[in-house]
Amino acid sequence: MPETLAATPDTVVLSPVDGEALAALAARGKARPDAMVTLKARTVCEGKFRNLTYIRTLAPHVIDEPPHLLGDDTAPNPSEALLAALGSCLSVGVQANAVARGITLRRLEVQLEGDINVTAVWGVGDLSPKPLGFTAVRVTFVLEADVPREALEDLVAHADAWSPVANTLRNPVSVAVALAK
Repeated sequence: MPETLAATPDTVVLSPVDGEALAALAARGKARPDAMVTLKARTVCEGKFRNLTYIRTLAPHVIDEPPHLLGDDTAPNPSEALLAALGSCLSVGVQANAVARGITLRRLEVQLEGDINVTAVWGVGDLSPKPLGFTAVRVTFVLEADVPREALEDLVAHADAWSPVANTLRNPVSVAVALAK
């Protein structure tokens, strides 16, 4: 869990983001608006439904299933990981835009829940026509800062509009799945 700066309970703030570095990063984006990067991950099944995903040089990210889906309940399942990715992306966007706007946040929490039908059981259960994946996702922010509520609402709306993960969920994206040659 991130540390907070030493302060009294009324003046606790989140660990700061370097405003100058953020401005430099923004300037690079403005200078090259069409720049793309390719993110990579490699997932290896360890057994049962426990998977290890390797990203950059980080320790593996573990994904498992809960007992009602025959997993060992050692980690979030893939759909929960998607909610975590959305929450983290939105949180980063709110934090970055708060810094850019001069808003000092004392608390930043994102609560997420999503509705999903799991009766198809990865294609081995009920295969009658139905929506697959999340049919609704609800995100609620808990923010504390010394600015009017309207400023926080605008901050959240702006971060949502520019969130890569939220927009990936909202917009059609090309997904190609194939067996390695």
